[in-house]
Amino acid sequence: MLNDILITAAGVAILVTGGELLVAGASRIARGLGVSPLVVGLTVVAFGTSAPELAVSVGAALRDSGTLAFGNVFGSNMANIGLIVGGTALIRPLPIENVVIRRELPMLLLSVAAAWVLAGDSLLGEKDAVYTRSDGLALLLFFAVFLYYTIGEFLDRRGNGNDNNNGNSDDCRKEDRADDEKSWSPKREILFTVAGLAALVGGAELTVQGGIGIARGLGIPEVIVGLTLVSVGTSLPELVAAAVAMRRGQIDIAVGGAVGSNIFNTLMVLGLAALVRPISIPAGGYLDLAATGLLSLALLLTARTNNQRILRAEGVVLLGMYLGYMVVRTLFLQQGAAGLH
Repeated sequence: MLNDILITAAGVAILVTGGELLVAGASRIARGLGVSPLVVGLTVVAFGTSAPELAVSVGAALRDSGTLAFGNVFGSNMANIGLIVGGTALIRPLPIENVVIRRELPMLLLSVAAAWVLAGDSLLGEKDAVYTRSDGLALLLFFAVFLYYTIGEFLDRRGNGNDNNNGNSDDCRKEDRADDEKSWSPKREILFTVAGLAALVGGAELTVQGGIGIARGLGIPEVIVGLTLVSVGTSLPELVAAAVAMRRGQIDIAVGGAVGSNIFNTLMVLGLAALVRPISIPAGGYLDLAATGLLSLALLLTARTNNQRILRAEGVVLLGMYLGYMVVRTLFLQQGAAGLH
């Protein structure tokens, strides 16, 4: 048991380090090419910080531990909303761009709805509830649509010369761009990115091994380990990225990274994992999907109020919803969730 805990801790530490290197390298590459902070958050940062979830979930699928992959994806999504968005709103109210409210948050809700519908095999009379390879392909097609519209928004903005950011001053953006131009080194940033990817792969392997060992040693369902220990561990890169972005006054990156990461997790990570090997829906899995959808809806509603800002009180609500569900799910539904499946 102690070895499994040490292995998991080492894996999470390597994942965080890899995520940091990947985000640092890829973000600076994107900024050096003139990409707006919001698009960086929705794509580069979201992809980089979702890479641990991708590595862990695909690794779990390869090891035939689909319930760990399921718990990791949706546990990370709930952590991104509750811990990251809710937690950062406690530090400073978060202004939300129109495009996030108009397109990204509805896309987030659509991705959760798609995951729910594709998980509904048992509700339609099938013997087993499972994400099949065809379900994984469908999720990846949805992900392609998301990328198409996100990149299209960036091209439209560049063509119109419009690169506005709520909450980010022009002076701050000019200073950031000047710093990027002075320190821009493509070779160095590519090296950081490659090193980050390598660390993510190695860290994911250790995390999966340790997580499965802990679950078996304690007799805890793997989905609970995925929803709590592994999901929070693999969400740390998002938390670090959000904290750094908030410190630099780049709120668009903080919010865009969290929202984009959830879309990546649901559509790309779950899609690729199911494509590798069909993923069974664990006991209580529909409840996890419902909780993820409820948190996503709460995020949309809070973003639309108070002049499109998430206030501290609303951050408390998001954080409380997440922590409350984790407590209930972990303590009370381990044995009873089968009846809700």
